[in-house]
Amino acid sequence: MSTYTTLVILCGLVIFSYLFDLFAKRTRFPSVVLLLGLGIGLSLLTRYLGFELQETSRLLAVLGNVGLILIVLEGALEIHFDKGKLGLLRRAFLSALLVLMGTAALIALTLKVLSDSSWYVCILNALPFAVISSSIAIPSVANMRKADREFVIYESSLSDILGIVVFDFVLFNDTVTSKSILGLGVDMGAIALISVVFCLGLLWLMGKLKHHIKFFLIMSVLVMVYALAKQFHLSSLIIVLAFGLLLNNADRLHHPVFARVFHYPKMAVDLDQMKTLTAESAFLIRTFFFLLFGFSINLRELGQFPVWALGAFMIAAIYFARIGIMEIVAPKERPDVQLIAPRGLISILLFFSIPAAHAHPLVGNGVLFMVIIVSSVLMSYGLVRAKKEMPEGSA
Repeated sequence: MSTYTTLVILCGLVIFSYLFDLFAKRTRFPSVVLLLGLGIGLSLLTRYLGFELQETSRLLAVLGNVGLILIVLEGALEIHFDKGKLGLLRRAFLSALLVLMGTAALIALTLKVLSDSSWYVCILNALPFAVISSSIAIPSVANMRKADREFVIYESSLSDILGIVVFDFVLFNDTVTSKSILGLGVDMGAIALISVVFCLGLLWLMGKLKHHIKFFLIMSVLVMVYALAKQFHLSSLIIVLAFGLLLNNADRLHHPVFARVFHYPKMAVDLDQMKTLTAESAFLIRTFFFLLFGFSINLRELGQFPVWALGAFMIAAIYFARIGIMEIVAPKERPDVQLIAPRGLISILLFFSIPAAHAHPLVGNGVLFMVIIVSSVLMSYGLVRAKKEMPEGSA
């Protein structure tokens, strides 16, 4: 295949993704399902033509991590924080935490009943399916009511962060001891301190840079710090969320010392450019991530009854836990919001992080694919309902 043919194909895929995005905004049907379908179609076509793509898991991991950073940052850059939103933040945190734990418990119980695997293996394999995907949820709620949109942004971002924290804790601690709990506390304290220092430093750097190219430098520093923190098993997604919130709310902080050091004349212009760059980059990364995941799916798995049966059990567990817990901790949220619980990028990343020695024999790519598709379709139904019930001009 020539260089120019490759360029034509890559650009064509981006154009298809853009058209899928337009279609999704009109119909509320998630574009991720269309991207996965296109990936599967490309897989069938390349095999028919005799082409073979080598191992894709490492490329998926790279694209997935960068995409996760960009999508959480994109969501954080849309949130204006004030004291009146403390109740919203509390509801979103409780919902994210309790739904995560409840869903993981139900799925782990299902896996334990269906197999002889240890509780440790069942819990570890259940966690990727218990995390809401901000990469799908945040772009999908762009046209919902402001209050619903903010809840979904907070909850899905916190679900990603908490999911990674709990998954890493379980992955590196097969038993819970006082030492492991103390280690978790130290890690959280360290990441909080790093977040404060790094975010303030990056905001100061943005004001001092005079070169016309600076946003990709800021992005590169952010991704590098995220990766370095992950090397030490720290919850570095907190840094990304904190930076986005600080950048979008810095102009509201009027303390004399803060204003003198960090405010600068072009702050509003830079913020708008940062939002545009983040949204465009997230779109591009998300496109190729889901195309590649669809491309890597083994279609033979999807034709097996156990895959569909286990996937159905998992979907039931996801929504039983979510609806039941949200009725208690977030009763103000409408039923439409309860259906917005897609699985996607973060689930794929965590699933591929499970060592082969701890993989559950019943849980494979086919189950993961089915859960992503069905949860996305159910989310689409919730979005359509929300659109019908939303008064004109309330977005």
